Amino acid sequence: MTLLTTSPPKIGPYQLPNRVMLAPMAGVTDRPFRQLCRRLGAGWVVGEMVTADPALWHTRKSQLRMDHQGEPTPRVVQIAGGDAEMLATAARLNAQLGAQVIDINMGCPAKKVCNKAAGSALMRDEKLVAEILTAVVAAVDIPVTLKIRTGWCAESNNGLRIAKLAEAAGIQALAVHGRHREQRYTGWAEYDTIANIKSQLTIPVIANGDITDPEKAHDVLSYTKADAVMVGRGAQGNPWIFQEIDHYLTHGKRLAPPTLDERRRVLTDHVQALHVFYGNIMGVRIARKHVGWYLSDDQRFSDIQQRTLKQQFNTLSSPESQFDWINNAMTHDAATRLLAKGSHAA
Repeated sequence: MTLLTTSPPKIGPYQLPNRVMLAPMAGVTDRPFRQLCRRLGAGWVVGEMVTADPALWHTRKSQLRMDHQGEPTPRVVQIAGGDAEMLATAARLNAQLGAQVIDINMGCPAKKVCNKAAGSALMRDEKLVAEILTAVVAAVDIPVTLKIRTGWCAESNNGLRIAKLAEAAGIQALAVHGRHREQRYTGWAEYDTIANIKSQLTIPVIANGDITDPEKAHDVLSYTKADAVMVGRGAQGNPWIFQEIDHYLTHGKRLAPPTLDERRRVLTDHVQALHVFYGNIMGVRIARKHVGWYLSDDQRFSDIQQRTLKQQFNTLSSPESQFDWINNAMTHDAATRLLAKGSHAA
């Protein structure tokens, strides 16, 4: 492979340490996960999407999503909505609460978001997009970034026009997911649109979509000439992907995979952080999906074995039982006994 010599981008006053970022994902990129990914090599992390309506910020979900206590600089808060004035107010209030970068969501394909004329639905109204971007940039004195898709549908691939509006409005970095909204997360991401956008913009452009391993990250950067890659689903159950990508881009070879003991330690720390952040009841529930993703990424187990172990873990109802199970699953002989127990129960 050919080593890429481009330096990591600078966004506003913030010089990134590398070229790999964590994408915002609702229900995934909470504070414990952001801190873990940052520790394992992510050069930039973005919080879960927060509604632009301050009247809804009193809910427990919004309060947790807006909690950036103890996070290192820069603290990036993503806001979503369809009204320029409300988004500007939300940006200003979040800046007062400690946000250091505001990211505007115009990429979420979820129905409940698009039905409110927010997320990727905004890409259908370029006039409104320009109004929103101008209003938010004017409302704060911190960097504003934007995340988009290639368009609303295959017949409306207007990502380049939106990108030019963003640069003109003062947006300081643009992340582009290589799918249009109607694709959701199906099919394959395309990178021609991202490459075209990058060739015509001067602000940093970040490529997003199907970045699942170091080789893919290198190939996408090489093809698109993007300034960085943004990893979403590829980090679920595999927070090591950031240091793996950074090592590959820097040295041209794969980093050794995490040892079994490293996987156990990271998983234990992650689950413990979830319990502390959410409380024991909610933390136990949320830990289940994360452990499920870790198991899906564990090459020691077949698909059937992974399902068996996930079913076992999902029956556990206390932090203590979850930690005991993790210690067993991360030991080869004990994991074999757990599988045998699951097979017998079936």
